[in-house]
Amino acid sequence: MTARLGAGPLRRLVVLRHAKSAWPDGVADHERPLAGRGRRDAPVAGRLLAASDCLPDLAVCSTAVRARETWELVSAQWGTPPPVRLDPRVYAAEVPELLSVVHEVPPEVETLLLIGHNPGLEELVLDLAGDGLDDTLDEVRTKFPTSAIAVLAWYGTTWRALAPGTALLTGVMVARGKKR
Repeated sequence: MTARLGAGPLRRLVVLRHAKSAWPDGVADHERPLAGRGRRDAPVAGRLLAASDCLPDLAVCSTAVRARETWELVSAQWGTPPPVRLDPRVYAAEVPELLSVVHEVPPEVETLLLIGHNPGLEELVLDLAGDGLDDTLDEVRTKFPTSAIAVLAWYGTTWRALAPGTALLTGVMVARGKKR
């Protein structure tokens, strides 16, 4: 992927699958909280994003409890977290719905963090990536587990210009905390 004059600024879409959730009896899927492992992994994801210089200007998060708890633990790792939009469309969304949410992001946002669920997030990453650095595409195709982070980069004047095959998958990370 090469920059062209007038193509717009470099933008990054950082996709984060929520951390590991619990499966308590009698709790609706939307209301499931994070499991112990998820509560350990989410702060690690926040530190990975900071260390990778991938702090967002805006976060868009599913309204599911496990996604919101992931956001709270991730963003607590940063000095000043960016604004967050809780969007019910991200829960159980497929690629067209997720892309619609991304297309609504204001043009002043250069780095967007999207926190949601599989299989939609994995499919979104694979759909948007026209290419990937190293073996990043193979990593996502093989598995996009809980607490996985994918970073897509592209040039554009607005988020509406982001389309299938137009981004470069520049990195994939999986946050894992240590058991105590």
